Amino acid sequence: MPSPPRHPGLADSALLKAARGEPVPHTPVWFMRQAGRSLPEYLKIREGVGMLESCMDPDLVTEITLQPVRRYGVDAAIFFSDIVLPLKAVGVDLDIVAGVGPVVASPVRTLEDVAAIPDLTPEHVPFITQAVHHLVAELGATPLIGFAGAPFTVASYLVEGGPSKEHAKTKAMMFGAPEVWDALMRKIAQIAAAYLEVQVAAGASAVQLFDSWAGALTPADYQALVMPHSTRVLAQAGGLGVPRIHFGVGTSNLLGLMGEAGADVVGVDWRTPLASAIPLVGDRSVQGNLDPTLVFAPPELMLARAAEVIEAGRAARGHIFNLGHGVIPSTDPDQLKRLTEYVQSYPL
Repeated sequence: MPSPPRHPGLADSALLKAARGEPVPHTPVWFMRQAGRSLPEYLKIREGVGMLESCMDPDLVTEITLQPVRRYGVDAAIFFSDIVLPLKAVGVDLDIVAGVGPVVASPVRTLEDVAAIPDLTPEHVPFITQAVHHLVAELGATPLIGFAGAPFTVASYLVEGGPSKEHAKTKAMMFGAPEVWDALMRKIAQIAAAYLEVQVAAGASAVQLFDSWAGALTPADYQALVMPHSTRVLAQAGGLGVPRIHFGVGTSNLLGLMGEAGADVVGVDWRTPLASAIPLVGDRSVQGNLDPTLVFAPPELMLARAAEVIEAGRAARGHIFNLGHGVIPSTDPDQLKRLTEYVQSYPL
């Protein structure tokens, strides 16, 4: 199936302009995890449908991705997926357990375990291509952001067998079995890069590489044992000609390195003031970083804090407004609508 033609209006997208450091008509805004969880229409359409099952249904993916764009009028759609979906697609035995997260049946321990994981090809994910084609046709001049999990975070799930706070098994492999670690990271980097390439080939206009657990690392360990693999993913995405967003949680000590890994836009979580982050990322745009809990505050306080974020963002090469992590499930959608309209109407 050929890629659909790019909508001519995408050239004027505030988000793509901000990512490239060009003048914008308004500060662009979207929200991580805007597709799902807090929306009643999402909860309704997901009734009785498992997470991974929904991620592999092109019609469901299309509808869920579009829901927040319709409701909020945000400046971008984020492709509805999950960080472990590409692993499921190539045959890794895993499931997403409610209240727990991704659970891997046979955690990776050896080089043989790594070798048993196939490389990802477009043939593994035809439903992704189909969903993206549907989405770009519906979105028109609104860009679609492709999504993939970064190698360290995905490796952590595979090694730990599920979510972890300490990442003890992951670090034990990283330090104690470096040859297995390197092989695993190379494998995941191939899968992530190929997954992003499928999305861009089908019509996505930007990509985000999401590293949930990178904040567990020291800068030296990140630079030596993780950054080369994220760099490989971002370099391949860069060759596709789309802006690259790189976001991690608790990564105030890694922001410079995450930019150097190949990001056009460095995502900043809410723990680090944007004014402190901007000098660290170099000549790059930034994304963020309102505390996600501020949507539970009185509207006037939420908007005052949003204004502070926008003002701080002026010092960056470009600024994409976002929360400093994902939308919390119990968020009031009306607050996000109010926030979106405020950001988009804020005088530049």
